[in-house]
Amino acid sequence: MLEFLLPADLSGTLLLLLLSAALLAGFIDAIAGGGGLITIPALLIAGFAPVEALGTNKVQGMFGSAMSTITYASKGHVDVRKQLWPAVLSFAGSFVGAIIATIIPPSVLQAFLPILLIGIAIYFAFKPDAQDIERVERLRPFVFGMTIVPLIGFYDGLFGPGTGSFFMLAFVALSGYTLLKATAHTKLLNFASNIGGFSFFAIAGTINWQVGLMMGIAQMLGSRLGATLAMRVGGRLIKPLLVVTCTVLAAKILYDRFS
Repeated sequence: MLEFLLPADLSGTLLLLLLSAALLAGFIDAIAGGGGLITIPALLIAGFAPVEALGTNKVQGMFGSAMSTITYASKGHVDVRKQLWPAVLSFAGSFVGAIIATIIPPSVLQAFLPILLIGIAIYFAFKPDAQDIERVERLRPFVFGMTIVPLIGFYDGLFGPGTGSFFMLAFVALSGYTLLKATAHTKLLNFASNIGGFSFFAIAGTINWQVGLMMGIAQMLGSRLGATLAMRVGGRLIKPLLVVTCTVLAAKILYDRFS
């Protein structure tokens, strides 16, 4: 059966690795973001070229973020209709970012990204108002949607790791959202940015569709479980997992850069 679904050089063991990585990534990404921290290295270990790994990761990431969005929306944590225009801008920003990614080397961003991620981890680790209580709105929704959303979407298409964490920080710090509400809204905009990056990679022909679709199914299951657990536990689960995810992602980028 596998012979008809997989490339000739991908064994059943590697497929199991990829599916397990997608399942775990979906679970973590639905709560705190950072699923690419797991899936992209897994694809590289399986022998995929970096560009093909990025493209394939966008496919499976779309499935996970879509399931998370549906799960949160079904419980009333996000109004999809009110977020359609920000989602469109997130898509557009990501598409442009993916184009620029063919021009700017990733090493340019790798120099600054760990500092930003560690900053996010420190912000949430020592944030005194850790309870799920909405705070002051520092940026109007229109301004937020026209500036912050496409900027983070652009980053997702250009590079990617930590996109969910950046969206969450923006929603909490600038829109005054609770951690749970920020997580729910992050998934919709991350879904849109995934589609934007995916669209360019699909045009460029750098996607392994068989693997991407199979990992997508596994990620949907993980995302469903993660989103359900996050809604039950709230900030008590989201906050520590977000801090750990940002710290580990920063450490990995530094390791890759200097090793």
